[in-house]
Parts: sequence; C-alpha cells; structure tokens
Amino acid sequence: QVQLVESGGGLVQAGGSLRLSCAASALTFSVYGMGWFRQAPGKEREFVATISRFGGSTYYADSVKGRFTISRDNAKNTVYLQMNSLKPEDTGVYYCAATRSTAQDMSLNQARVDYWGKGTLVTVSS
Repeated sequence: QVQLVESGGGLVQAGGSLRLSCAASALTFSVYGMGWFRQAPGKEREFVATISRFGGSTYYADSVKGRFTISRDNAKNTVYLQMNSLKPEDTGVYYCAATRSTAQDMSLNQARVDYWGKGTLVTVSS
C-alpha cells in the first residue's frame, strides 16, 4: 500500500523558516513526479510546488517563488519543501502528492495526482 507521510510542520513566526519532508513507501519513487499542495482554512487546496522524477525541473506557484524550494532525494524516497520568509498567508495544511504523469501536468491539474499524503499543518503567526 502506497504511503506518503509528511513531517516538519508546526508554528513559526512570520519571516521564519520551516522544512517539510515527505517520505514515500511502496512505490518506485523515481518513476513519480512529486509535489506539494496546501489548503488554507476555508479555501480550496492549491498548488505550491512540483518536481520532476530526477529533480531536473521544478515548478512553483507565483505566491511562493523565491521563498520556497522543492527538492528530492531518490535514494531516500523523500521529497522536501524548504520554506523561507514565511508569511501568515502561508498558513494551511500542506499535502505531499505523487503523480505518474509529469510534474508540470500535476502543477496545472490536481486530477493528475495519483497519491496524496494526509497533510501536515503549518501555522505562521504575525
């Protein structure tokens, strides 16, 4: 059974940093594009960042460009999201996602996601 398990969420002050991790199991990790999405209270889930199978291509939402960095370690079956200069509007549940399609496709269409994690909560205080 495929599992995506997120960790690293928490409470941080505005301007601070957090690093999220997502450990994948029971799948051939390098076959999957990976990504992060988030859902703020009362809002729909939205794209944050995706990364191609071997990390050669990355895609970011405009709202996080220059502040967030997605990376992956295929030897550890893990994808990361380094979040710097956090803002209160970054608050939400962050979900890890995997796709057999491309990272670019997944960035444009959540229906391309094959597997979701259960999420980790990030709260940024002002």
